Amino acid sequence: MTSLKRSRLSSGYLDPAAGVRTAGALDRARIVTLLARAFADDPAMSYIFPDAADRARRLPRLFGLLFDAEALSGMRLVTPGGEAATLWRVPGKASDGILTLLLHAWPMWRALGGSIGRALAVSNAIAAHFPGEAAWYLHVAGCDPAAQGRGFGAAAVRAGLDRIAGSALPAYLETATEKNLAFYHALGFEITDEWRVPKGGPRFWSMRRAARS
Repeated sequence: MTSLKRSRLSSGYLDPAAGVRTAGALDRARIVTLLARAFADDPAMSYIFPDAADRARRLPRLFGLLFDAEALSGMRLVTPGGEAATLWRVPGKASDGILTLLLHAWPMWRALGGSIGRALAVSNAIAAHFPGEAAWYLHVAGCDPAAQGRGFGAAAVRAGLDRIAGSALPAYLETATEKNLAFYHALGFEITDEWRVPKGGPRFWSMRRAARS
């Protein structure tokens, strides 16, 4: 999922070489906070957590779980000042196995509470639309609203694309925010599908970026 609306490539673009780096344990609190802020009004998160106060309380817990999961199955990147971050999953690790889910059962319940049914509906729909080919998965991308429009989001995404360029594999993402489409198109992604989570869930777009050498 991605939430980078209002970022602009042409406004204060930050070159990935200027310091976007791999995030570690000491970055966890900052990244969890910025992602919770970035996704505060995201359509998918608003569907999972309809009550705004409940959403604000639970999103940091949810992104904390996702940040920890990517330590084992992906790549975590952050801009120098913690303005934007991306969580990637390596090819073949797009979804968690049942053992991983069981080990995180209690933290998952703390994060989702009574919204677990809607969260599973979104998760299952995402999994059903995941491409059959091997691909790098841009699982989460977000920019703190206070820093949007200054190129930080683009830098964080582009840094990940630079790192996977030698893999000869495409990149994939899905977004529930229509304003993100132009942003990702400018980074080389193309829309491959448009779909909805069943039973009144949010609309998503699947996007793919061809492998680059």
